[in-house]
Amino acid sequence: MAAGASDGVKSVARVFNLLELIADAGGDITLSELSTAADLPLPTIHRLLRTLVSLGYARQLANRRYALGPQLVRLGEVANKKFGQIAMPQLKGLVERLGETANLATIDGDRVIYVSQAPSPHAMRMFTEVGRRSYLHSTGVGKAILAQLSDDAVRDIVGRTGLPQATEHSIDSVDALIADLALTRERGYAIDDGEQEIGVRCYAMAVPNMPVATAVSVSGPLARVGDGFAERAIPVLRETVAEIAATAATA
Repeated sequence: MAAGASDGVKSVARVFNLLELIADAGGDITLSELSTAADLPLPTIHRLLRTLVSLGYARQLANRRYALGPQLVRLGEVANKKFGQIAMPQLKGLVERLGETANLATIDGDRVIYVSQAPSPHAMRMFTEVGRRSYLHSTGVGKAILAQLSDDAVRDIVGRTGLPQATEHSIDSVDALIADLALTRERGYAIDDGEQEIGVRCYAMAVPNMPVATAVSVSGPLARVGDGFAERAIPVLRETVAEIAATAATA
């Protein structure tokens, strides 16, 4: 490989590393913090950031911190839409087998974003708009995603977002959330029991081996999604997330 090509590949890798470091920091970061985290000279980072800012993939805030730029939103929306389409056969299969609404969601900064949905055939059913962003702590998919993170990372997210209460059943303390996530890891799935909407229960499971934390859920009214529903739902969810992971790996 020619020296120029090698330098170009190195620069591309550095650019993506900077974007990931900004994201890991919660969406904005100082130049000195980036230099420490990236282990790169300040002039190099400043040059790369100038390029990112000029293209709209980063922006400099009034307080001179650097944040992710609006162009990334467009790329993310397109990527999520495509990913949602890829997983739709598995979501429809989940609905056919369990009769309740199935959702696919990924982490988006400090929130969860719904990227695909297959609706239940029942007249009374759950509906979540694709593209909707919700808090991680009060949704089944959100808790399944949080369970993939370390407790310290969870505490950092809660420190930025707080724990807004969607219902009276929403988790209201970080210690309660950490305990809930420990249980989620132990049993292999998360439960939203009226925490996002009264009278609704949701079972969710993480999709393994994904580059971005992802989860699938099945949800419906308590009248149909009672305690016995989990016995049928969990094995089907486990098969579904494995199929989605396999499909994503070959797409």
